[in-house]
Amino acid sequence: MVGNRGRDTAPEMAVRRAAHRLGLRYRVGARPIANVRRTADMVFPKQRVAIYIDGCFWHGCPSHYVAPKTNSDYWSTKITDNTQRDRDTDKRLAEEGWLGLRFWEHEDPEVAARTIRRVVRERSALPRPSSPSVP
Repeated sequence: MVGNRGRDTAPEMAVRRAAHRLGLRYRVGARPIANVRRTADMVFPKQRVAIYIDGCFWHGCPSHYVAPKTNSDYWSTKITDNTQRDRDTDKRLAEEGWLGLRFWEHEDPEVAARTIRRVVRERSALPRPSSPSVP
């Protein structure tokens, strides 16, 4: 697992390139919530949108995930833990006023980028939450 990329995977790069062609600018590999040690693949801080490109194997894609025959107990636990962490991340983002968007690695990058652009534009039109005043 050490050799597996944590960022800049081919599917992630394809979505980033497509989004960039549509005029979107974003942060890469950033933490949407500073005190939570989880990074998003793409972050739009002003609009509070975090994008995740999930690998079919690592995140248990219902269409493409095939459980390994070797060491199946380990891998079953690993994938279950990953999906539970994904749900927890989505919940934490929502609690902080963020929107987390998830795309599978097999999805068309152009379609994903257009969805991202639509959501970012919609959230740009919303009033930003006010920060608490300091006495």
